[in-house]
Amino acid sequence: MLTADNITFRVGPKALLNEISVQFAPRKLHLIIGPNGAGKSTLIKVLARLLRPQRGKIEYEGADVQHATEAELAKRRAVLSQAIEVAFPLSVREVVMMGRYPHFGGRPAPLDERIVDEVMSHFDVTEFSERNYQTLSGGERQRVNFARVLAQLWRDDSFARYLFLDEPLTLLDIRHQIDFMKKVRCFAGAADVVTVGVVHDLNLAARFADQIVLLNHGRVVAAGTPDEVLTADRIREVFGVNPTFVRAEQSGIHLIFD
Repeated sequence: MLTADNITFRVGPKALLNEISVQFAPRKLHLIIGPNGAGKSTLIKVLARLLRPQRGKIEYEGADVQHATEAELAKRRAVLSQAIEVAFPLSVREVVMMGRYPHFGGRPAPLDERIVDEVMSHFDVTEFSERNYQTLSGGERQRVNFARVLAQLWRDDSFARYLFLDEPLTLLDIRHQIDFMKKVRCFAGAADVVTVGVVHDLNLAARFADQIVLLNHGRVVAAGTPDEVLTADRIREVFGVNPTFVRAEQSGIHLIFD
């Protein structure tokens, strides 16, 4: 369980997050939504301890994450945002192996090599293995980074694992967006994994999330299942658009906006 208790984060006099209290359980895909400037990415960074709040605390399995070392966090917490920039001509395999760095010293063990093989196959980037990462398209780089981040958390049940996704779909075409969300949903179903992500697309949130947190102006407007959170009145109030709800047999709710 991941718990955020009364979190406030300020930049100067402006509160980007204001007294936020939420919980994120394992075995579920939690997605954070909201308009631009709502505080979504800031919340993800605070949950992952990339930013430290001025007030409140974040607990992983009841332990205050404020006191964890960077080495401890690197073995159990992974963060994916937009594709990273690499200043040196590394191969795709070398970039994916970066995800295993917290788990070995000096040289990767056979287990690390196997994990890299597995995640590259899982994200369909094995064919890029020896390519220079810098020659890939933006979407291809992002798929490689999915593999890198999952390599960090892959096949380790010795402690709870935390996966944070900060707007990871920006560079992907629709096929790869859906493919990625299916794979994340599958990974999030593990008993020892807590998964929290930020997405802009309300239809992807409605289709794939188990739980949604809706933010606006740095506060939680609603939290619950997609049906509970994505009501017509809330969408009009927060996003300023009029939704029409269509039920699709294969993908649940689909929203059309006027």
